[in-house]
Amino acid sequence: MQTNELNKNGALVVFSGGQDSATCLAWALDRFDHVETVGFEYGQVHAVEMSVRHVVREHMAALRPSWRTKLGDDHVYGAGVIGQISQAQLTGSTETLLRSEGLPDTFVPGRNLLFLTLAAALSYRRGLKHIVTGVCETDFSGYPDCRDDTMKALQVAINLGTEAPFVIHTPLMWIDKAQTWALARQLGGDELVRVIQQETHTCYRGERGRLQEWGYGCGHCPACQLRSNGWERYCAEYRDAA
Repeated sequence: MQTNELNKNGALVVFSGGQDSATCLAWALDRFDHVETVGFEYGQVHAVEMSVRHVVREHMAALRPSWRTKLGDDHVYGAGVIGQISQAQLTGSTETLLRSEGLPDTFVPGRNLLFLTLAAALSYRRGLKHIVTGVCETDFSGYPDCRDDTMKALQVAINLGTEAPFVIHTPLMWIDKAQTWALARQLGGDELVRVIQQETHTCYRGERGRLQEWGYGCGHCPACQLRSNGWERYCAEYRDAA
């Protein structure tokens, strides 16, 4: 493949089915002419997120005629090796074997490094120049593979290793969860906010029995707390002011 074969207006979104990746999908649909999605099954405890992806995509496509036209193929691949190696809580390990340097036990080492490398390989084959991911530094977690420096270094490594000018976009990098809700409303109005509330999944425990004001979840795990706190701040500071 020659580098000029990449579609300069084509994008691949790393799409888990959660709030952040759904917002990133809307962001990509708002900017690019053709958008595909990719998801990874890696033995995550909250595997329900994978089951909602198709529904979220369909609801989002229905929001805007242009979004339906732009939304292309969805791809799902197994990445179970990262779960086998990581021994992390999110992959069901009862004994988390991680360094105790302030990283939470929900950190899956190497996850985003692998996901973006695989996404780049798929983008290479599909001819898509832009890769979009929902990582950010403002979350409580402080995952090192979500940091801006990591993303910049990974883009350089991927481009050198493929001789292709990919661009990794991180639209949520410097905003918090309240601002993520606000961005969703800016991109798709209250209709998109409702899709994210009712259809996406973020809870680390995979609980989907009760729809709360901010969405489905146990309400106690770090992901639920982050999402619910962001919703409260969004309602107080952004929703009525918009």
